[in-house]
Amino acid sequence: MTIEEILAGESKNVEFKETLPEKSIKYMKSVVAFANGTGGKIIFGIADKTREVVGFDKEDVFKKMDAIANAVSDSCEPAIIPDITLQTVDGKTVIVVEVSEGRQRPYYIKALGRDGGVYVRVAGTTRLADEYMIKELLFEGSNRYYDQALCTGLNVTDKDIDVLCKAMKEQAVKNARTEEQKAAIKDVGRQQLRSWGILIERDGKDYPSNAFAILTGNGGLHVATQCGVFKGTTKAVFVDRREYTGPLWEQIDEAFQFVLRNIHLGATIVGIYRQDIYEIPPDAIRELIINAMVHRSYLDHGTIQVAVYDNRLEITSPGKLPMGQTMERMKEGYSKIRNEALAHAFAYMNLIEHWGSGIPRIIDKVKAAGLREPEFIGGEVDLRINIYRGQVDTNNAIINANGTKNGTKNGANGVKCGVDDGTNSAEVPLNKEQTQIEKLLQIIEKNPSATQAYYAEKMGISKRTISRMFASLQEKGRLVQGGTKRKANWKIIR
Repeated sequence: MTIEEILAGESKNVEFKETLPEKSIKYMKSVVAFANGTGGKIIFGIADKTREVVGFDKEDVFKKMDAIANAVSDSCEPAIIPDITLQTVDGKTVIVVEVSEGRQRPYYIKALGRDGGVYVRVAGTTRLADEYMIKELLFEGSNRYYDQALCTGLNVTDKDIDVLCKAMKEQAVKNARTEEQKAAIKDVGRQQLRSWGILIERDGKDYPSNAFAILTGNGGLHVATQCGVFKGTTKAVFVDRREYTGPLWEQIDEAFQFVLRNIHLGATIVGIYRQDIYEIPPDAIRELIINAMVHRSYLDHGTIQVAVYDNRLEITSPGKLPMGQTMERMKEGYSKIRNEALAHAFAYMNLIEHWGSGIPRIIDKVKAAGLREPEFIGGEVDLRINIYRGQVDTNNAIINANGTKNGTKNGANGVKCGVDDGTNSAEVPLNKEQTQIEKLLQIIEKNPSATQAYYAEKMGISKRTISRMFASLQEKGRLVQGGTKRKANWKIIR
């Protein structure tokens, strides 16, 4: 323990005690909380309020160490074996009790029982765990996944299963990035759903797991995504609020389009051409929403919240980080699956590529767009990720959402680099591909419910080229499909 660490004060992993309390329960709660979390240290001999190093007399310090070891051994269930050492700080002797992250969760104080003796660490304080948290710890301790557990009270028919299989394949085809990837997609059947844990087979009959209920939006589990636009930088004044329910893939698309409708579509110059781009990369937005869906805790009855503020996009995912995961490891690409069945389903539907690669890829895309690195907050009760609007230039000045740089309009040769409001567009030549896209959008605008074959005929180009153009426009967030697959109704996002 260094002087610098002491001066930093208590944190989620460090707690100070001036003396060894007569009643061990006063610090045993923290021992249990550290074992249920990411581990931590209790430093005896440092005043928690003043951070003054008090220390202990060398004559009885070993007796105190034995007392701590015995108290932990007698009080905790399952057994916790801390590392107890002496350190000299500022010329005085302190006792450091280090508790490692436990694997046999939930840990609790024996005398209080599992119902009233489970403690967790939240925002640097020790708190009694609520019912949801105890369930979360139970699943972690038994190395099981909540989404693979039987969904009680939900009955499914053969038709329900067939509908899910068909919908998942449609999503897989829709989200395929290449023709080769599309051609490699196989039908998904019952056996596959069983192996993933979406179906549970008992005595020759299939029963739904929680993952089946979550994926389809059925079964009494209220799984929703709340979206909102707020004026300013707090939730004090809202402009628009929506709540989306139903199948997870629909919630992803609806939340994604909600964000695109409420952030700015700007313009940049590539070579001699003008190109419309969103202020936040659409791929990063969609990946963040998908990441929240697959990694959130479904034991927690909260909802994913997608909030657009004047200065940022904020996505909040319910539930603490899974056991073994930390904010630092997550940003480095370490994957800790919380919902294994959903992860398999999302991988099949081409919603996620490689487990663990999502967060580093999001960070790279956001930084490549000239924005500051995303901010990660929490992890103990929920996880909040902020992407700040406004580019950072080479002088570290922020070009904010209304196109100003430190209060001054930012532009070059009459072309603004922020929001495109239609009043300052530079006349720049369009290349052949851009000309075709603009022509296609004009045709769609006049007849938004036609088939791709109709558009191909009008354009005088092949249907395959039209399909590729549609896929590109959808990926960039410029074209949204409404209606049904057989009778689409295309909407252009300007």
